[in-house]
Amino acid sequence: MNSSSSKLFILSTSFLLSISSITSDSVLDNFLQCLPIHSNTSNPITNSIYVPNNSSFQYLYELRANNLRITSSSTISKPLAILTARHASHVQAAVICAKIHSIQLRIRSGGHDYEGLSYISDIPFVILDLFNLRSIKINITSETAWVQAGATTGELYYKISEKSKVHGFPSGVCTTLGIGGHFTGGGYGNMIRKYGLSIDNVIDACLIDVNGTIHNRKSMGEDVFWAIRGGGGTSFGVILSWKIKLVHVPRKVTVFKVQRTLDQGATDIAYSWQHIAPKLPKHLFIRLQPEPITIGNGNKTIRVSFIGQFLGRSRKLMNLMNEEFPELRLQQNDCIEMSWVESTLFWAGFTNGTSIDVLLNRVVENKVFFKTKSDYYKNVIPKQGLVMLWEMLMDIGNIFVQLNPHGGRMDEISETETAVHQRGGYLFKVQYTVYWSESDGGIGAAKRYVEMSRRLYGAMAQYASSDPREAFLNYRDLDIGCNESNDTDFGVAEVYGTKYFNNNFMRLARVKAMVDPENFFKNEQSIPPLPSSH
Repeated sequence: MNSSSSKLFILSTSFLLSISSITSDSVLDNFLQCLPIHSNTSNPITNSIYVPNNSSFQYLYELRANNLRITSSSTISKPLAILTARHASHVQAAVICAKIHSIQLRIRSGGHDYEGLSYISDIPFVILDLFNLRSIKINITSETAWVQAGATTGELYYKISEKSKVHGFPSGVCTTLGIGGHFTGGGYGNMIRKYGLSIDNVIDACLIDVNGTIHNRKSMGEDVFWAIRGGGGTSFGVILSWKIKLVHVPRKVTVFKVQRTLDQGATDIAYSWQHIAPKLPKHLFIRLQPEPITIGNGNKTIRVSFIGQFLGRSRKLMNLMNEEFPELRLQQNDCIEMSWVESTLFWAGFTNGTSIDVLLNRVVENKVFFKTKSDYYKNVIPKQGLVMLWEMLMDIGNIFVQLNPHGGRMDEISETETAVHQRGGYLFKVQYTVYWSESDGGIGAAKRYVEMSRRLYGAMAQYASSDPREAFLNYRDLDIGCNESNDTDFGVAEVYGTKYFNNNFMRLARVKAMVDPENFFKNEQSIPPLPSSH
């Protein structure tokens, strides 16, 4: 048991007898008394229930609530209870009882929802926390694995490396992401150009529907299986686990990080990157990451990092870069060869030589306040646009921006293959994240930093995709449209839904109407059932 889990106070089986003394809320009383009736008696659900007067409640709530902008707000409501499911029947009971007693469920696996929708709501709610459902079963013979929703990306990478040095999986670079939520939003990583998104390598799933019934791909049907791959699974049910197809990786991959300032021609190289990166061979991925820095004389400038991964040895990479991207002037000593699992540490920001055991760390450390927005680009940003971007970054200061190239495998997959529409024709996706700490003003500075984020987003509109201006679901942004916590207006949903899913939104709404016509599974940006009038 790790130090985080050892802190958790486990309620005794006598918990149920003292419910009335714990809360005067009869609705919650009834919900809590309902749970054991609908769960497996050999796995007591009472050992997994936490209410506000429990000494571990606040700790457990904050442990997987990763945006201080959300958790520090004085206006947010805390859950009536947290149910840390340890068995599939716990999840079934939570769904059945919440539906019976009209309590909203918020479903959390890793807690990385950028707007906190997995752990906040404006109406009475219960958090269904899946973090303890973390089994990973790998079958190298069939090159597949079953991964439960509460497992993290880091744990998945570690478990794969225990079984094979020539297999991997295309997923996010952050190693504390919960698999459940990460995959339902698509699953974006540095092997996207070779193998596509995580969901492009998912072959089955285990889903609990609104009636508490467990389904696999066959019983849920292809429409639902399509929808949960990229459409946000919490609109359609609770994902218990995914069956994934492992991908082949070489024994050695090559990574590099080359940095250039404005005085070193960063603007020209960044402009060239937009033309080159989406057209490189599939096994090469190069991220562009500009950041404002202060130089020796106290003046600000921009430093652009070109962060790359090549599925092969450095000698071949050097030949390729000299031919395809000579402007970067990559040198042999910029290149580091390592195993694929070691490369996941490089991308997560760990120093070279760090033990892969850090992949087993399951919670975010050094949390900050942040606000993120996203864009997709179909055309290059002209040099004057880059100069404008640099100036705004220097003005904001506390910001990181990532430009991630598409192309390769993404160009080969139809926009209707999964719920993720953004495939061929997109050059790159951008994440803009403004961040700050307590020393920068904490929650009191939120309005100022969020406004700076919106001003940057507004300035980039002239270069980004349009009609609609598209966004990435896993970089959730309530600014693009949202409903009330318990009232899903279809017209409002169509606005944000079209930005996330483009033409796939209407199919998602039709699937929703099939499996959850009363809209039990909902949040501020969930998929609503398609009205009969459409």
